[in-house]
Formats: sequence, structure tokens, C-alpha cells
Amino acid sequence: MVNWINAARLRTLPLSLSGIIMGSFIAKWKLKEEGGIWDWKIFALALVVTLLYQVLSNYANDYGDGVKGTDAKRIGEAEARAVASGRITAKQMKNAVILFSILSFVATVALLYLAFIPEFMNEFYIFIGLGVASILAAIGYTVGKKPYGYMGLGDVFVFIFFGLVSVCGSYFLFTKTFSWDILLPGTAIGMMSMAVLNLNNMRDIESDRLSGKNSLALRIGFRNAMIYEMVLLQLPLILILVFLGMNNFIQMQNYYVFIVMILLIPVAKLRRNIMAVKEPKQLDPFLKQVGILTLMMAVLTAVGLNYFS
Repeated sequence: MVNWINAARLRTLPLSLSGIIMGSFIAKWKLKEEGGIWDWKIFALALVVTLLYQVLSNYANDYGDGVKGTDAKRIGEAEARAVASGRITAKQMKNAVILFSILSFVATVALLYLAFIPEFMNEFYIFIGLGVASILAAIGYTVGKKPYGYMGLGDVFVFIFFGLVSVCGSYFLFTKTFSWDILLPGTAIGMMSMAVLNLNNMRDIESDRLSGKNSLALRIGFRNAMIYEMVLLQLPLILILVFLGMNNFIQMQNYYVFIVMILLIPVAKLRRNIMAVKEPKQLDPFLKQVGILTLMMAVLTAVGLNYFS
């Protein structure tokens, strides 16, 4: 059991929860303003679905990198990978990927049934398609003959599914509407998720070179990847600030809503610490820190909108 828990890589879970929290509680604030009803059961099921997607992704990555021999060439964190270390066989992990694919799909259908049936049948089928796409994306990062993670496309998929789909999709589950300003927090969460992936790829840049995994960090080089990382960490809070400004909180002089801006200090400190790194392997501790800051950004935005607005 311990091996399976380790393979699930629990430190990645805060990142996956962030988009659901951000989208769901922006929806709660919007519905409160409009006199609508926010269903906590939809929120609970959405959390279950995103956790299943994340564990599925981690198991699939462990399996894909393990059978390709990528993890065998890595140092540090990768030594804990289950398939590469032999603590879980490739067949066992493949079966786990199949099982969690099924569980993810069943949970997705249950969530969408609760959110859309019977009034919103078209939306139900559209979101079923998004759910299937999310499952395929979770698996396709390292699994298959042409995994997109090995072609440098991981950042794009992470931005789409961890950012836009997670935030905008969860917002739509409650409101049944789309508002253009929701793209701002969606982009913010997406960029923080890309920052985690980029740190991971910067850490593994040499081992990925040996194994033929052409991540974006490998393609552009360590120095340019560091500049890219700084941009990814700089912009999200600015986007949240713009989102809050667009909703007239400055004009109303309701400054408590901007409580999320206290993260400017720890994010600035984090950027300085990352820039001071000289060896790629020293980047590993920062993955968890960026994930926690992303979760805090979502939670503080939710608190500001729903309790101080």
C-alpha cells in the first residue's frame, strides 16, 4: 500500500485542487450576487473527479516513463518512481491506470449528471467529451508511441487542462454560463501549473536529454527555461488583480477582497531563491512550494470574494 501511495505523488494534489477551488468559489460569489443557488454536492464531486484525474496522471507517468527507461536515468526524486525501482511491476501499474481511468470516467458522469440533468442535456454531452479528453490527456503525457510530453507539448496541455478547463469548467458547472473575465483566473492557475511542470523539466533536463524526452526546458535550454519560469511566476497575481479590478472592487473601495495580494511577498522570495539555483537537482524542493502557493492563491481569492465582498 505504501508503494501505491508514494506512486500517487501526494505533493502534486494541492495543484490539482487549485483550479476547482478557484472556479467553484468564483461561481459561488457570482451566484450570491445574482441570488442563485450554489450546490456543495457539485463542489465535492468535482474535487473527487480532479483527484482521480491527478492520481491517474501520476500512475500513467510512472508507467510511461518506467517502461521507456526514462526514470532509470534520473536522480533525486525519480529514484522513488515505482516501476523504475521495481517496487511495482509495469503490468500492475498498467492495470492501475486502467482502473483509475474507469473510476475517473464514472465519477465524471456522476458529476455531470448532478450538474446538468435534466435541463442541460447539450452541456452534459459536451462536458462528457471534455471529461474523456481530460482522461486521455492524463494518460498521453508519457504513455504511447508518441507521448506529447516527449515532444515538448506538456506545457500547452497543462495550461489547458489544469488552468482553463479546471477553472472555467468548474465555474460553468454551477452557473451554466460563461463569462470572459473567468479566463483571467483560469490563465493564472494555468501558468502556475506550467511553472511546476517547467521546474520539474528543468530539474530533469540532463536525464531527459539522455532518454530522448524533448521537454520544452530541454529545447530552449536551462537559462531560457529559468527566464520562462520567472515570467510564469510573475504574471498570475497580476491577472488576479486585473480580474478583481474589472469587477469594480477598487471603485467600491473594498480592499479586503484583495487579500490574495499578500502572496506577492512569498512569491517574490520564491523567485529569488529559484534564480539562485546553480544545479538542476536543487530545484526539486521548489515544486512543492509552487504547488502550495497555487493552492493558497485559489483559497485566498475564494475567501476574499465570498467573505469580504
